[in-house]
Amino acid sequence: MKKYLIILFIGLGFTLSAQNENYNTSKSYVAKGYDVTEYFNKKAVKGSNKFIATHDNVKYKFASQENLKKFKSNPNKYIPQYGGYCAYAIAINGEKVDINPNTFEIRDDKLYLFYNSWGINTLKKWEKEDAVKLKKEADSKWKKIKI
Repeated sequence: MKKYLIILFIGLGFTLSAQNENYNTSKSYVAKGYDVTEYFNKKAVKGSNKFIATHDNVKYKFASQENLKKFKSNPNKYIPQYGGYCAYAIAINGEKVDINPNTFEIRDDKLYLFYNSWGINTLKKWEKEDAVKLKKEADSKWKKIKI
């Protein structure tokens, strides 16, 4: 019996350590269940329960079978930066803040998501306060706070 428990705990350890980044899985999915491939078409589109993929131990929803296939063929292209947390909050405070899936930017062929609620649109702040500088700051802070 002990042998089986040890194997179980080792297996759980591998499963937990297999995730490369700490992802924002608010509502159980990355990007709150929005289709991450559609952002590259400059649209925020809710994914469907019919088209779900798991990558790096987190789930994604897609609007169509075609988008699911697109994601599966190159998932790293579509994964949001900073685990899907607000890029601005990472840059300014080094904090993991939830996002509004309708507030996003594609920059250098990467997806960035932002908080937008209660009159605070961090995408507008990101753009106004020098997105290039803030991206460098967020990259540096993310290395310290992920996982």
